[in-house]
Amino acid sequence: MKARKDLISMAAVLALCTGILVIPTMAGAHCDTLDGPVIITARAALEKGDITPVLKWVKKENEGEIRELFKKTLVVRGKGPEAKELADMYLFETLVRIHRAGEGAPYTGLKPAGSVEPSIAAADKALESGSADNLVKLVTDAAAKGIRERFELAKESKKHAEHGVEAGRKFVEAYVEFTHYVERLHLDAAGPSGHSVKPEATGAGGHQHH
Repeated sequence: MKARKDLISMAAVLALCTGILVIPTMAGAHCDTLDGPVIITARAALEKGDITPVLKWVKKENEGEIRELFKKTLVVRGKGPEAKELADMYLFETLVRIHRAGEGAPYTGLKPAGSVEPSIAAADKALESGSADNLVKLVTDAAAKGIRERFELAKESKKHAEHGVEAGRKFVEAYVEFTHYVERLHLDAAGPSGHSVKPEATGAGGHQHH
């Protein structure tokens, strides 16, 4: 009876969540995709019946909630294929929502598989292969292209900057875009790595920001 109530609760939340799936999200989100690392970890954990690998994706204060939901999910998913699908999806939704909240990032629902940004997919491949060479080339090539395009536009518009007010404004617009683009790239490249990971606070595997 309790399992049935849990299933009904999960079904209700899933119905609400399906409407969220079509809302656009910020580029760069990775952990909220169905083929992202959070859900891949959760799927494997459910098959083994061991929550341990999942816990690195949530903060310590949320561990109890996820442990309890994981136990309920294991019970409900044994009621049949439909129950398994609903129970799993409810766990995924809750896990990703809590993970995103722990990052201070908004949560707008799960996105379908294959919606990961190319740069993030390349970052994952770099970790799998043990080499960052291809990732570095991808990012540096894109940055170089962006700089050169904005530079050429600013350089050409500068030649006509004194040929009238409108021509001058076009130069200023191109100049601002060029210099701000370079500034953003440099600040991101030269800035700190983000946040330091304390092994004793995160458990096995640490916490990855996605």
